Formats: sequence, structure tokens, C-alpha cells
Amino acid sequence: MNRAPVATRLPPITVRRWVNSPPLTPEALRGRVVLVDIWEYTCVNWIRTAPYVRAWHRDYRDLGLTVVGVHAPEFAFGRRPENIDRAIRDHGLTHPIAIDDDFTFWRALRNDAWPARYLFDSDGRLVDRWVGEGDYDRTEAEIRRLVEAASPGAALPPVSPEVTAFVTTTPATYAGITPETYLGADRGVPGTYALTGDWRVDGEYVELAAGAGELVLPFTAGEVNLVVDPGPGGPVPLQVLLDGNPVGDARGADVDPAGRAHVDRPAMVRLVAGATSGEHRLSLVTDRPGFRAYVFTFGP
Repeated sequence: MNRAPVATRLPPITVRRWVNSPPLTPEALRGRVVLVDIWEYTCVNWIRTAPYVRAWHRDYRDLGLTVVGVHAPEFAFGRRPENIDRAIRDHGLTHPIAIDDDFTFWRALRNDAWPARYLFDSDGRLVDRWVGEGDYDRTEAEIRRLVEAASPGAALPPVSPEVTAFVTTTPATYAGITPETYLGADRGVPGTYALTGDWRVDGEYVELAAGAGELVLPFTAGEVNLVVDPGPGGPVPLQVLLDGNPVGDARGADVDPAGRAHVDRPAMVRLVAGATSGEHRLSLVTDRPGFRAYVFTFGP
């Protein structure tokens, strides 16, 4: 178990709003195994864990497991109900969701990262915690053990197909790839990217102030994602260039065959997927003032 001084029992779930459920309390959940999933809808690491969380809700909810997703926003736009509700629909989340806009429950858990999973037994005691991606097989094994302990003789289903695929697939290596790269003044590192045109640098983001602009990022990775906001001017077309050329076959899922990403809401967009090994240069070009870019994330 992680030895950080986290909460040892399920604390009161004091949040501003619930989705998919009436408010839940530790008392009401007594007798059920509880998996708390701390998430943020633009976090690529959480996006990669979401299929497993959905699978556990699907396979074990009728056997005594309650999954509680707790959304805590990293950026200001993540506090807007319409953005969170759309993300819940987009990601197919049907388990109870607690909207922790002011981080009250986050602090009660003494959490410090996205994503994080906390597993409590049927008496509300913390059994284990996992931070970041991976360990899905260990998580499901503990869920199965606790569900069986709470309901002896319960007929458990096979291990979920999602976790079975995880343990039978060679994990990709993240060694040598570019680390998460923030663009705003609060966490940005000078020299990690370049801007051409009239840009404004805010605490959380860089924003195109007028005319046309270009954002250039040197990177080493196979996958590049970017958290974006089109701003008040409406949808933004974003031309994606890789090493000075249209991104082509290396385009991510949110880039069309013409090499354009269409940014219509605050979200994470997948720009590059399957780039060859080695160093590359990503260029993003737009002529829509108000466009905001927050943070690049990467994958193998």
C-alpha cells in the first residue's frame, strides 16, 4: 500500500453536486465495497484508466461494489457544469459522480494527484490506493476479494475482458519521451515551446490575442495531445503540421484527413498518434483570436 498519510476511512463525501445518483454518504454505503476514482476530464492518464473503471462498475455493481467518480477540476473551465456533464456523457460514465469543484473531498482524502483510485471495504476502511495508470489487475483482484468477503458464496464473474487484455499485452515504455509540458505562466518552463504572432500568456494558458499565430513544440514521442479551449469566438480550426509537413498518417483521432483539428469546446484533443521514433517538431497554426492552449501530454 502507498505509505502517504491518506485517509484511512471513507470520509464524508461533501461536494457541490452529484450526477447519476442522489448524494451518497459513508453511512449509506456501509455494507458495500467502495471504489473512489479521482478524475479530471482532460487528463490523459485518467482517460486511459476510464475503460477499466467502467468495466468494474459494469461487472461488480450488482455484487456489492459502488464506484464513486470524483471530478476535481485542474483548469477553470472544468468548473462549468456543461463541460463536466458533456464529458460524463462522452466517456459513457453511468456510475455515481461527485462534483468536487472546491476540492473539499480531495482534501478529506488527503489526495495529491490525478488520477487516483481508493478502495474501501464494506466497513469503510481503506484497503489500498493506486495513483496514475496501471495496476488494473491488482485493483480488480482486490475488488473481487472484498466483494466475496462481504457476500460469502457470491458467484463472481470472470475477470473483466479489459483487465485480461491488460495483463496479456506487453506494456509500452514511456522511457525517453517528452514529459508533460504546461504552457501558462504558472507552470510553463521557458524554452520548451515557441510562439509566433500576437499571444498573451496567462497563468493557466497561452491565448492568441490577434491575427494569425503559430505554436511550435519540439518533442520525442509517438503520441501528442493538447488541452485546448476555443475561447469566446466559437469553434477554432487548427492546422497540424509535423516536421513542417501536414501530419498525414501520423494524425491523431481528433485530426481530419486534411490535417485539421476542429476545436469546439474545452477538451483534450489527440493531435499525433504513431509518430516514428526520434525527435520531431509539432506546429499548430490558427487565425482565430481567443484560442487557448494549456498543456501538452505525450505517449509512446
